Amino acid sequence: MTERTKPADTTEENDESGKDGSQQIVDFGSALTKTPHGSVYCMTIIGQIEGHNTAASGAKTTKYEHVLPLLAKLEESDEVDGVLFLLNTVGGDVEAGLAIAELIAGMTKPTVSIVLGGSHSIGVPLAVSAKRSFIAPSAAMTIHPVRLNGLVIAVSQTFNYFARIQERIIQFVTRNSRVKREDFTRLMLQTGELAADVGSVIYGEEAVRLGLIDEIGGLSDALACLHQMMDEQKTGSAAE
Repeated sequence: MTERTKPADTTEENDESGKDGSQQIVDFGSALTKTPHGSVYCMTIIGQIEGHNTAASGAKTTKYEHVLPLLAKLEESDEVDGVLFLLNTVGGDVEAGLAIAELIAGMTKPTVSIVLGGSHSIGVPLAVSAKRSFIAPSAAMTIHPVRLNGLVIAVSQTFNYFARIQERIIQFVTRNSRVKREDFTRLMLQTGELAADVGSVIYGEEAVRLGLIDEIGGLSDALACLHQMMDEQKTGSAAE
């Protein structure tokens, strides 16, 4: 007597897939969604950008040791056609933030960023690192000089070191956006606007007018732009 083969339980497989997607959102604040234009990976960059030192207990963080390998995986994956970055960050570790921003800028896949709430301090390079950037009308961006927590030795070498770090940020931002170097430097060193710091706070329309961000828009605008970029890349690949 031939033993009957048990049919595959597609409902159970779909449930497991749904659970995996939900857990991915909980663990990493990210999700993969299939659309008629291709698969979109949505990644959040939120809270404090955590560097070599662990952030204070209870602080919401984006950990560079999680994000860097994930970005490399997305670039290599055949299952991902475009990446959407949702930003709401207070800033954080300069070198960790620049490392993430450089990886995003170096991706060949379509990438779009959208600033929601705010993208402050080292969040500015992160916001401009995608191929196309959006900002919500109510969102803000704080631009200020490099700061260092803890003991600072007041010698010329320390100030030269600060100046070189600051120059790296300026070069990255001006290379990956349309903002003029003199305008960005002026905003960074402006006095009288922040109560306890040097620098500036700019909002949606001003960020676009300065050329720091490409467009004012919301989620639907960012997704429409990403879908268009994905379609164009597929058309270009087919033509080759």
